[in-house]
Amino acid sequence: MAERTALESEIIRKCLSRSELQCSFLEYRGYKVIYRRYASLFFIVGTKADLDGGEGAENNENELGMLEFIHALVETMDRWAGSICELDIMYQLEQVHFLLDEMVMNGYVVETNKTNILRPLDLMERESHKAEGMFR
Repeated sequence: MAERTALESEIIRKCLSRSELQCSFLEYRGYKVIYRRYASLFFIVGTKADLDGGEGAENNENELGMLEFIHALVETMDRWAGSICELDIMYQLEQVHFLLDEMVMNGYVVETNKTNILRPLDLMERESHKAEGMFR
């Protein structure tokens, strides 16, 4: 766990130190890192070569596809919370994780349609409001 935390902080430092004129892809310690900045938020995705490929396996992940995924995630979060900011993510982290779970399954992007992603969140929110009304 300490190694993972160190790796994450190194990657974050690398992304923060890059200028806006540099591309949003970099390779670091066997990982392909794709990031995008939206105002003060950085969204970072790291991919690694398939474990089934053996020792010299290549990472064939499509960088532009991952950038598009990040953009779809941010647009979905914007639709859900208005203009997304750090506080929305911090105080509603469970909903953000649920949103991500709707988009990604077992490491693969399975849904990018905003309406389909937000429907379960809306249903949960409506049901929680009904439950609050019952106890008043």
